[in-house]
Amino acid sequence: MTVIYIDTLFLLNAVVDYLLLLAAARLAGEPLHRMRFALGAGLGGLYAVAIFLPGLGFLAHPVCRLAAAAFMMVAAYGGSRRLLRQGVLFVTLTCAFGGGVVAIGLLGGTGLTLGRGVFYSALDLKVVLLSAAVCYGVLTLVFRRLAQHSAANGALVPVRLVLAGRSVTLTALVDTGNTLADPVSGRPVMVAEGERLAGLFPQDCRPSPGDLRDPAAALTRLGKGAWRSRFRLLPYRSVGVDRGLLLAVRMDSLELDGRRGGPALVALSPTPVSDGGGYQALIGAGEL
Repeated sequence: MTVIYIDTLFLLNAVVDYLLLLAAARLAGEPLHRMRFALGAGLGGLYAVAIFLPGLGFLAHPVCRLAAAAFMMVAAYGGSRRLLRQGVLFVTLTCAFGGGVVAIGLLGGTGLTLGRGVFYSALDLKVVLLSAAVCYGVLTLVFRRLAQHSAANGALVPVRLVLAGRSVTLTALVDTGNTLADPVSGRPVMVAEGERLAGLFPQDCRPSPGDLRDPAAALTRLGKGAWRSRFRLLPYRSVGVDRGLLLAVRMDSLELDGRRGGPALVALSPTPVSDGGGYQALIGAGEL
């Protein structure tokens, strides 16, 4: 007869769910809201415990499992524009993760078991969690490599931005679909993650995350004094956004792949621009 300890069952599944939710968000290029991931993981741990309670065995039904997974993803990713993408990644990682942890458990003789769709073990929790950590690291590395663009084929190029004597170096993706241009000069505009450029600005003129999400209000606050001519609003259109605005800043120079250029307009994105964190900016092919 297998003895299942409720505390071990909850902790094991909550930790595994947290790692899966975190990995899916990383691969989707989304901001990491760790408290929300912890909430989703806690719901997953409670569901794992509920399955084994007397009279609640019906929760192991596939429909109930699907509903539980949906509640977890809404708790962890609710409000994200990439909710579906993160959900697909979460399910994919869960399938791969389950096979990997069980395999390690069998090879190591740890007695790790996957039953009723949840993990449980009557043996050393440290060994089980170590197996989970190893699988998390391997799967994250593999999926991130698959999601990233290769610098060898010319898709990624180094970019150095200079503003008022300060500089920052980013990795940019050459995106042929990026047709964003300055409506005044007609020159292509690079899109960069706003938070990555924070070090270029003095403290009193530094755009905050709130400024990036509300560029019109940000221009009112930041477009003063000597920096008035630096900032401007840039209209754009994309999938799901018919008429949007981005806060843009005029850089003193933009060095692309070691080639020094003149002043350039850079739009500040309020969200990550990459799927796996392999690049922090987007440039059109016309900028090369």
